[in-house]
Amino acid sequence: MAQQQRADHVDVLVVGAGFAGMYQLRKARELGLRVRVVERGDGVGGTWYWNRYPGARCDAPSLFYSVSYRPDLDQEWHWSERFAGQAEILAYMREVARREEMESDISFGTSVVGAEWSPESGTWTVTTDAGERITARYVVLATGCLSQSRVPEIPGLERFRGRWFHTGRWPHDPVELAGRRVAVVGTGSTGAQVIPAVADVAEQVTVFQRTPKFVLPARNRPMSEADARPVKDAYPALRAAARQRDYGMPTVPIEHRLAEMPSAEREELMERMYEDGALASFVYSYADHLGLKNQAVNDLVADFVRRKIREVVRDPGTAEALTPYGYPIGINRIILSTGYYESFNRGNVVLHDARTDPIAELTETGLRTADDAEYTFDDLIFATGYDGITGSFTAIDVRDGSGGTLKEAWAEGPRAYLGLQVAGFPNMFTITGPGSPSVLANVITTIEQHVEFVTDLIAHAHEHGAEVVEADAAAEEKWMEHVADVAQNTLFRHAAKANSWYAGANVPGKRVVFMPYAGGVGTFDAILTDVAADGYRGFRLSGGDGGRLAI
Repeated sequence: MAQQQRADHVDVLVVGAGFAGMYQLRKARELGLRVRVVERGDGVGGTWYWNRYPGARCDAPSLFYSVSYRPDLDQEWHWSERFAGQAEILAYMREVARREEMESDISFGTSVVGAEWSPESGTWTVTTDAGERITARYVVLATGCLSQSRVPEIPGLERFRGRWFHTGRWPHDPVELAGRRVAVVGTGSTGAQVIPAVADVAEQVTVFQRTPKFVLPARNRPMSEADARPVKDAYPALRAAARQRDYGMPTVPIEHRLAEMPSAEREELMERMYEDGALASFVYSYADHLGLKNQAVNDLVADFVRRKIREVVRDPGTAEALTPYGYPIGINRIILSTGYYESFNRGNVVLHDARTDPIAELTETGLRTADDAEYTFDDLIFATGYDGITGSFTAIDVRDGSGGTLKEAWAEGPRAYLGLQVAGFPNMFTITGPGSPSVLANVITTIEQHVEFVTDLIAHAHEHGAEVVEADAAAEEKWMEHVADVAQNTLFRHAAKANSWYAGANVPGKRVVFMPYAGGVGTFDAILTDVAADGYRGFRLSGGDGGRLAI
């Protein structure tokens, strides 16, 4: 009943109640705005509400996979592991929501299906799957970069008589896999987590791999309060530092110059960093001497990981199939896992190389490959990822007021000024959208950066008597040219070779273009600061007397 009594006209309509939507709710409230959040899940959590698959956990250290606006919770919350599991992260988010009393302004179990801009009224009309129509001055799409699950179009799925799941839509009720024959399609980030966990309980696991990935050991471990205390004591300074670093973490780029070191010294250093779970430091910064810009350094790190794969995986043929070639390390998501390569030494795990023998069709009892190999299994798990960065935005029928859709506007590749607003779609904002650092960083850092900018821009508009905020098309064009130029100056220019979702290469028919901003969170923060100081350069303000918002 409380859901039904909520206002159908608000100042700000937020889509999504993950980390981004929760923070936008808080910031809109601070301005005194009437705000409502619409969330398709039955609770807060976003990706952590849906991704409940075995082995699911964050790949950023737990102590920094947390919000900055609850310093009390910083001190009181105890993360049990270096990299927290899904249940623990979801419990944390629920506690944030409880302390902020957020649920009174969130409509759960409701999906936004459409949004249309009215130039005459300067408002959006948002429709939900329940048939509700909500008008809003501003719409904030906090829908997440990895929330539009992608099930590959394999013929015969409707014929398969067993159970099938997608890791991004895992059932909330327990799924019993013990003693069952399980097929896993996909060896990206989720695959590398789910495969070891399923292999521990299943009778047999058959893994279907198309593109081998570089997987590094997470070196996850329990975390005591004594371990956490130095970080808890320094949180304000560390969070401020994170905003100035390339990857939104308070780490300082390493100074080692691998290509200039003697061979023995270099090998000893990489071995030590590999064992410590720190080898990815060589591709987590845009410094010229590190591996995202320096091809020689990248080659050294990639070759080291390839040797490790061969050391760990006992069967030479399987090791070779798992070894990535033809693209640099770090240009798609660096994968951290526990026991991934070791899983293929188990007697109950089999790898099928779908590059040399693709999946042809699903059958009633399993699948058949192009070479007529047949596999039989009880359960099928798609660890096939998402229509990343743009998919959650274009899944909504967003219309610009003259019949044009966001999906059409992005047909030749996504465009957004600063990754935050699309020209032609006034008063609509895309949190961690294309053209922003988004997924190339600790996403909570980038979320908070973007939400704060959007909130300040709305406040600025009101202060200047404006009711409409729109990205200038010329500014958007110039920004996207800059995004492309920056990517070309890094090894991300090769992202399509890795079938990377950073470039949309994992989605058939999607325009392949590198979507995130590869200039670093700190550089982007300086740009946002400069844009704001220059009267929000690149945004056009118009209309009204400023009196309509409840600010």
